[in-house]
Amino acid sequence: MTSLFGMPPEKGRWVFVVLGLIINLWFGSIYAWSVFVEPLTRFFTGELGQTVTANDVLMPFSVYLVFLALAMPFTGRIIDKFGPRNVTIFGGVLVGLGWILASFSTSVLMLTVIYGVVGGIGEGIAYSVLVAVAACWFPDRRGLAVGITVLGIGFSTFFTANIAGYFIGVSGVMNTFRIFGVVIITLTILLAQPLKFPPPGWAPEGWTSPVWKPGDVCACNRARMLRSSSFYGLWACYFIGCLAGLMAISITKPVGTEVGMEAGLATFLVGFFAIFNGVGRPFFGALTDRITPRTTAILSFLLIALASLLMWQIPIVPIYILAFAILWGCLGGWLAIAPTTTGNYFGTCDYPRCYGVVFLAYGAGAIAGPQLAGFIKTSTASYIGVFPYMLALALVGIVIAFILVKPPKLSPR
Repeated sequence: MTSLFGMPPEKGRWVFVVLGLIINLWFGSIYAWSVFVEPLTRFFTGELGQTVTANDVLMPFSVYLVFLALAMPFTGRIIDKFGPRNVTIFGGVLVGLGWILASFSTSVLMLTVIYGVVGGIGEGIAYSVLVAVAACWFPDRRGLAVGITVLGIGFSTFFTANIAGYFIGVSGVMNTFRIFGVVIITLTILLAQPLKFPPPGWAPEGWTSPVWKPGDVCACNRARMLRSSSFYGLWACYFIGCLAGLMAISITKPVGTEVGMEAGLATFLVGFFAIFNGVGRPFFGALTDRITPRTTAILSFLLIALASLLMWQIPIVPIYILAFAILWGCLGGWLAIAPTTTGNYFGTCDYPRCYGVVFLAYGAGAIAGPQLAGFIKTSTASYIGVFPYMLALALVGIVIAFILVKPPKLSPR
């Protein structure tokens, strides 16, 4: 291959990263769901006369994330058959249809099934492809490329929350669902057109794999990965990192008010912390390239432990801002560390199916994190009680990372 987008492949491949970033920017609108909670509650209770609480309206958000995680392990087979462009378009259309069809919901259950299940499956499919494309084109700088690709998800709340708020005010919550759906379908179809994997055996000029030669048969498939202790170490660390991060995200605003912050400022800081969530992805991705996955994982857990200890012992506003910036950044970091490590340890020719199983740790964390935070709040009457548990989890993560997160002893055949 002599050129890519009219440039040498080493430069042209960055176009795939930019395309993935832009698509993910709109896929990440799920994380702006809190903007929809109050308008949806008013819609169901006021216009439809139903008894609906804010907690009920949070259910589509949780279901969406669960089905996003569940869909990813099954994406590999359809990518092999239909290619990354067609599968990304298929997934993006499902996401858009989830938004559009949800606008006709007449109950929270209907909203949960249509938006949560259809949209979540669609994003799980498309997101998996975008990460796989970046991982395969950048064997030499995989962490940085994957980190930038998923940067869109991290930054999304900062942009889409304001866009959603504007359209809700102008045209109502259900019309906003339709607008988002149309935009997502249109952008995905347009931007996915160039997506493809590199030719078999391709490698950046001047780069040689430190473990397997370019063009080797897949170093590892999913079945072989599941027999490796390195997989279980990575999965456990990913689970702990996501559990801690999603727990922090779910309680960001109430913890701010608990430490004495004005409610409006606490709301503003949710968008501010999203910047750290976005920046954490390329930052930790690049670190994974430079200082190994194990060292990066341990560093992440050390930061989580530090933030948790500070919040536990010194719950004041300046510490709150510092600690939650760290926690949001580390959550973003794990969404780059895990996919990068999967490619580095287990190869890329079966990457979508391998990372799909690893990503289930995120889905488990999405369920366990907020639920654990709620249980601790009920038990201790304060969200500050969450942080000793978060500290303990981080220390467990350090031990697991040190013992198990290391290159597997696998032959390339």
